[in-house]
Amino acid sequence: MSGLEGSRIAYLSGEHVALRARQPDDVPILQAQLFDDIVMRARADTRPWLPLPPDPSLSPYAVTAPSDDAAFFSVVSAAEDELVGEALLWGIDAHNRLAHVGLALIPEVRGRGWSVEALRLLCRYGFVVRGLNRLQLETVADNAAMIRAAARAGFREEGLLRQAAWVLGSFVDSRVMGLLATDWQDETTG
Repeated sequence: MSGLEGSRIAYLSGEHVALRARQPDDVPILQAQLFDDIVMRARADTRPWLPLPPDPSLSPYAVTAPSDDAAFFSVVSAAEDELVGEALLWGIDAHNRLAHVGLALIPEVRGRGWSVEALRLLCRYGFVVRGLNRLQLETVADNAAMIRAAARAGFREEGLLRQAAWVLGSFVDSRVMGLLATDWQDETTG
C-alpha cells in the first residue's frame, strides 16, 4: 500500500515490519529486551548504562509527550503486530532539515533483514512526512550488521570518528553514515 488509505499505519508499514506510536505496554518489554542487555546498550547509546528501578515512567523508552526534536516508534511485525524493537528520529533540526536515526531490534528477530525495512520506513517518515533533507546514523565501527543494513537502505558511509565511543572499558571508533532526500528511493512499497 503506498498511500494513507487502508490501515491506520499503512503508510509506515512494510512487508515484514511496521512503525507505530510507542504504547505504554511496550515500555517494559523494550526495557527488558534492549536496555537491560548491558553490552548491547553500551554499544548502541552514547550515554552510560545506569541501573533503573522497575518503574516504566523512568525507562528511556517511555514517551511522555510529543516532541518537535524526536519521533519515537515501536517496531512491530506487520503480520502479528508483535513488538520487535524500537526506532526513532532524534535531534530533529527543522531549520537545517536533518535528523539522526536510531534503531534496535530485540535479539529474537535479528538477522532476518527487518532492520533494512525498518530503516526504509524511518526514511519514508523523515523525508516524506517530515520533509527532511538529510538523515544520519552513527554506530560503533565493528557493528557490521548495522552498517550492512544501513547501506542496503541507501545510506552511504561518510566517515570514521576515531575513538569516539566509550564502550565497556575502552574507546572504539564510530562510523557515520548519511542519506540525502535526493538519493533516497522508497523501496518499502514493493
